[in-house]
Amino acid sequence: MSMRRRTGTKQGELWIATQDLAASPGNPFYDRLNTVLAECGFDRMVEDLCEQHYSKTHGRPSIAPSIYMRMLMIGYFEGLDSERGIAWRCSDSMSLRRFLGFCLSEATPDHSSLSRIRGRLPREAHEAVFKHVLAVLAQKDLLKGQTIGVDGTTLEANAALRSVVRRDNGEAYREYLVGLAKASGIESPTGEDLARLDRDRPKKGSNDEWKNPHDPDAEITKMKDGSTHLAHKAEHAVDMESGVILAVTLSGGTTGDTSTIHETMLETVKNLSTLKLESNKDGMEIAVIADKGYHSNDTVATME
Repeated sequence: MSMRRRTGTKQGELWIATQDLAASPGNPFYDRLNTVLAECGFDRMVEDLCEQHYSKTHGRPSIAPSIYMRMLMIGYFEGLDSERGIAWRCSDSMSLRRFLGFCLSEATPDHSSLSRIRGRLPREAHEAVFKHVLAVLAQKDLLKGQTIGVDGTTLEANAALRSVVRRDNGEAYREYLVGLAKASGIESPTGEDLARLDRDRPKKGSNDEWKNPHDPDAEITKMKDGSTHLAHKAEHAVDMESGVILAVTLSGGTTGDTSTIHETMLETVKNLSTLKLESNKDGMEIAVIADKGYHSNDTVATME
């Protein structure tokens, strides 16, 4: 067999018949997932749930909410942490286009469309879809709910640290430093003066004193790489036998593990109690697994 070499750029065809377009063999996982979602009426459920958040008479037709929810699933399965990344991946992959129901001649939703839909749909709508998926997993016997693993991680917030303001009067950080400099006798402080004053000031990153006006729930947090950012803490409860996420809670980036585990386990028990699991028939008894950062007498007593 002779080796073929790649030639230069080919001139594109002016017209291509639909039947001549390249076809993807599909992805077994997404094909099976599509079958399961169709069996449980996922698309109709999501659209009925979200219909109240859209106008019936004004504006052009939107992207179907069920497609938006499917794209969020893709973000999770593909390990994508941004809407821009999800949009690009869906546009680039034939198997994902097939999962969403788009042919090659159709444009998939861009990241700005995802942002608009996310802003339109409330948290309650997302939670309802999450619980519906849990119910489907339980029906398929893919959820045991007996051994629960809990862990958290810090997520950098979409808010700049330089934009923080005082909680008491809304004063910007630079304006606050200028006031401190003038109070110390520097009438016209330079940038170097402010930097030196800020460097020598103790407890300059106190969450009790500062907040970001665009994301007041984010907290000034030291990340795992040693840098400091505004961040949240996301904590997950996972079924250790199947890997299914049972609950997710969000708190300030500096909140301790021994404080957040209570809310996470409460949400977990609430979600499990609504499912018809074999382990729930004679009363719920679960084991909780967590690292040593979660251990305290209060945690053990509460879990008991």
